[in-house]
Amino acid sequence: MKRNGVARSPLALRCILVLVLAVLVAGLARGASQPSDRDVASRLKDFDAWMNKTLKDWNVPGIGVGVVVGDKLVFAKGYGYRDYGQKLPFTPSTLYQIASNSKLFTAVSAGLLVEEGKLAWDRPIRESVPSIQFFNDYLNSTVTLRDMLGHRTGITRHDLIWYQASDSRQELFGKLKYMEPKEPPRTTFLYNNMMYAAAGYAIELQSGKTWEQFVRERIFGSLAMSHSLFTVAEMVQQPDHGVAYTEKRDTFEIYKIPYYEDTAGMAPAGAIISNIEDMSHWLIALMNDGKYAGRQVLPPSVLKATIEPAIARPNALGESRGWWEILNTAYGMGRMTCSYRGHLLTYHGGDLDGFHSQVSFLPQEKIGVLVAVIGDHAATLYNVVSYNIYERLLGLSQTPWSERWLDVRLKGKKAETESRTKAGADQVRNTHPSHSLEDYAGEYEHPAYGLLKIGSKEGQLQFDFHKISLPLTHFHYDRFDTPDDERYGKFSVNFATNPQGDIDRAVMSLDEAEAAFVRRPERPDPAVLKELAGTYQTPTGSIFQVVLKEDGNLVLRFPGQPEQKLVAYKGLKYRVPEFADVVYEFVLESGRAVALKQRDPSGELTFIRR
Repeated sequence: MKRNGVARSPLALRCILVLVLAVLVAGLARGASQPSDRDVASRLKDFDAWMNKTLKDWNVPGIGVGVVVGDKLVFAKGYGYRDYGQKLPFTPSTLYQIASNSKLFTAVSAGLLVEEGKLAWDRPIRESVPSIQFFNDYLNSTVTLRDMLGHRTGITRHDLIWYQASDSRQELFGKLKYMEPKEPPRTTFLYNNMMYAAAGYAIELQSGKTWEQFVRERIFGSLAMSHSLFTVAEMVQQPDHGVAYTEKRDTFEIYKIPYYEDTAGMAPAGAIISNIEDMSHWLIALMNDGKYAGRQVLPPSVLKATIEPAIARPNALGESRGWWEILNTAYGMGRMTCSYRGHLLTYHGGDLDGFHSQVSFLPQEKIGVLVAVIGDHAATLYNVVSYNIYERLLGLSQTPWSERWLDVRLKGKKAETESRTKAGADQVRNTHPSHSLEDYAGEYEHPAYGLLKIGSKEGQLQFDFHKISLPLTHFHYDRFDTPDDERYGKFSVNFATNPQGDIDRAVMSLDEAEAAFVRRPERPDPAVLKELAGTYQTPTGSIFQVVLKEDGNLVLRFPGQPEQKLVAYKGLKYRVPEFADVVYEFVLESGRAVALKQRDPSGELTFIRR
């Protein structure tokens, strides 16, 4: 064999291969070694200065940082303020909402039930939880627990089903059947908080304990996480807790925002509240195959299952920006893995109004980092800070992550501010609503998104969706818009009519699709319904019945014909499901039904009450 004109003997080649292998093994051994406490202190000696500059550059209210090496917390410190307004310092004991970092707690909890045979990772979940229902029979017979926890059901997130809504976990569980898939299962990563809410309810059904009770008993208790909580109401009673602040979108002013408190229904997806100290116990167990304080508290098999790749994610950051430090990301269950500059990294972020966090570690080196950020505008700093610490402790050159993302942030802020000045360019001037404003007022309902209330007061419509209340003004035709709110942005409502010309739907663009809310009927009082039932006669003398069913619905019953359901519409007016332009209206005199009128485009018939 010759290369570059030089002959190589087989023995020489074997010697070279042995030498290369030895070098590689030595390199891996060095890469996998843990830094000592002295090494950590030495390698983080300039970290405080870097953090102080980062806080100033990014206009951040506060950040908490923790570093775990092996089986102990070796660095824990706060920067800036846990309460920006009161200038109270961020500390390692400051409580904050960990948001979606709650998901791994849910995945591990589910894994404990898998170990007990009460759930299964890779069998259709309906075999374990028969009451769960998806959009169609194919999903019912296909979707597994791993699909749900790995965000690979093909169903997109639809976060406005739960955001600012007070639905219970059981109610959210029942809404899965209205979520239409966007892609086939196991083909695309589509993040979905609702699947974690459903998994949490499945844990309750299979264990007999609420998700909160299960996590508190089986995880918090075992890991001495005595300060970890589930509600903001509990958090604010503690002396050291974070306060939500963020930067205004068009200026650099920092202002206080409300806590996100409607977490009860969605708790398994993001309700846990903790601090750097407690979260270090969790991180120690994750890094050490479930061991904490010398005890085996979590099964290694469960932790292994959650870290196994369930679905690949594209190299979007490298392809879109040329930043290739992060490579081949995959989602497991409740956490992701990737190669970070040649080192295996597992991680997950968490984001709720004002609070952002990350839990990550290098499995081979057993180095972990916890970061908590206050400020929506600086959420990406949990990545920036984590990467900077890893590079310092691994002895790598520092990637300019802060400078990169700060440039993106400032350009994006400017572009968004400028874009808002151009809003409304498609408005058609001098148009008018097709109806009086009072005709738009009412309640409109969607099976998944819930109730949209449109109020009318003193010539102004009012938008009320979940807990978001804003004025609603005419844009053009039958479109009405809310103001472009600092927190919630702008909602645009397009009203539609039925063939009779009555306003019966409100259409909004929500999440990834348009959602049509159907107007709720104005049902008569139950006592009136009883009065409407009875025998009626057609103009030709035929007799038929109006029957009140046990479910509160009225039906027409003609001899020899199938029952005709009446659909409540407005007051004493009813429709039939088949035709929107056919209207039945009951006539009352002195509280007694005396007639039933049928109207359609051809005319009107009157049926006399017998």
